[in-house]
Amino acid sequence: MTKIYINGKLFDQHEARVSVYDHGLLYGDGVFEGMRVYSGKVFRLKEHIDRLYESARHIWLEIPLSREQLMEDTIATVKANHKQDGYIRLVVTRGSGSLGLDPRKCSDPQIIIIVDDITMYPPELYENGLEIVTASTIRNHHNAVNPRVKSLNYLNNILAKIEAIRAGCLEAIMLNHNGEVAECTGDNIFLVKKGVLRTPPIDAGILDGITRNAVIELARAASIPVQEWTLTRHDVYAADECFLTGTAAEVIPVVKCDGRTIGTGKPGAITKQLRERFFQLARQ
Repeated sequence: MTKIYINGKLFDQHEARVSVYDHGLLYGDGVFEGMRVYSGKVFRLKEHIDRLYESARHIWLEIPLSREQLMEDTIATVKANHKQDGYIRLVVTRGSGSLGLDPRKCSDPQIIIIVDDITMYPPELYENGLEIVTASTIRNHHNAVNPRVKSLNYLNNILAKIEAIRAGCLEAIMLNHNGEVAECTGDNIFLVKKGVLRTPPIDAGILDGITRNAVIELARAASIPVQEWTLTRHDVYAADECFLTGTAAEVIPVVKCDGRTIGTGKPGAITKQLRERFFQLARQ
């Protein structure tokens, strides 16, 4: 039976509850992090917790625990669920209040930690590659809801995900307000062109991905040139290789976009190398 952490206590999965008046439910008012457990250890826990607190600060949400205590509680919840390999969803909501947007009426932020399993894509796609499309739904403008804030309101991403599914794919590229490539609905995107690894910069309207940063570090350590570069759909179509990164997705190759074959139509050498290096890093 899965044990769910809520505000310092563990509950059986079917007993874990929050109020229907919680602003996280009513208005998407809260922040979250998704993390991976490898061999019983939380991958880059501090980086995830730091990003959670940055997101919370941006939306004026006070998390009622220190970073150190929240890290300890996350590790303890993993141990309580006896997970050697799995996925963590850490959620902080504004808490319950009355109907209406006024956040001053919420007085009890809820901290929820779920430790479970997750499967983003079928195993064969990691070997053979993924087909994606470009969504008409653009990424949120950074002056509206900044994409660097990992908020509970994911409707922007979900609408693009629906477009992908209706097109017969599992993922979609989202463009920013300038028509440039930002990221996918749940993953960051990388291209390889003439041996150079390229990925959109933070100011393209992307989430500053933990796995993204790990892959950049691995590439540089392997002497693979890396550029944070403004990209367009043309760059995707003309790329030699393409792959996506994310906590849940890890590293997955892309072999077709909008019906156009990328490179040879098979996962490329640099993609395979970085995927293997990430696998080794995560399980150290």
